[in-house]
Amino acid sequence: MENKRELEQGLQLDLRDRQSYGGYLQLDTLLSAQKPLSNPVHHDEMLFIVQHHVSELWMKLIIHELRAALANLSRDQTDASLKILARVKQVQRQLFEQWAVLETLTPAEYLQFRHVFGNASGFQSHQYRMIEFLLGNKNSEMLAVFNHDAPRKAELQAILDAPSLYDEFLRFLARAGHAVPQDCLERDWSIPHARRADLVPVFKRIYENADEFWSEYHFCEQLVDIEEAFQLWRFRHMKTVERIIGHKRGSG
Repeated sequence: MENKRELEQGLQLDLRDRQSYGGYLQLDTLLSAQKPLSNPVHHDEMLFIVQHHVSELWMKLIIHELRAALANLSRDQTDASLKILARVKQVQRQLFEQWAVLETLTPAEYLQFRHVFGNASGFQSHQYRMIEFLLGNKNSEMLAVFNHDAPRKAELQAILDAPSLYDEFLRFLARAGHAVPQDCLERDWSIPHARRADLVPVFKRIYENADEFWSEYHFCEQLVDIEEAFQLWRFRHMKTVERIIGHKRGSG
């Protein structure tokens, strides 16, 4: 028996003047970005680079989605925002699970190419900081890491100075008739949030009357899920690093 797949009728094979898969995705650019620096090239450096490239691509999508969620929420389009946040949670799952791939790298293998990237570290990821700022975990001191990169620093500064997803949620709650304190609605957005006793009654009312305030309740739960997933990702990152380099200081 011949194991041969017949081509489907009507399949477009002549792509000379048409959009191709590789052209649309710019695969030549994407797949040529993995440039190991070890000499001779160490086999496992490719794993290390691809792992971080994939992470940055997923983070790019999270940023794209969080910005859309913010925009929808500012227009009281909670259903659209909730759908987007459900997608963000699935991307977070991908980021969490892919640490298992890097965990196949042993300490001995890692040390053979560790020297080539010097002080380069995930701590310097501007997209990671963008996600933190968009979610509301803001720290202006982190901008100093990007003093050497004016465009990235300006991009982060703009997010730092704008309402986060949590800020926009509080403003939505106020528009929906909840007693959110006025100084939560117009403030210096770059200042990190602090625990506030005067917000407890707002959330207590929502959680005790979930049927009446279902959109608000559902949004609260989505935010809790995203925060938990973010913390779990950071913990998995820490354990992966610990597994590969032990208790030595990282590259950052």
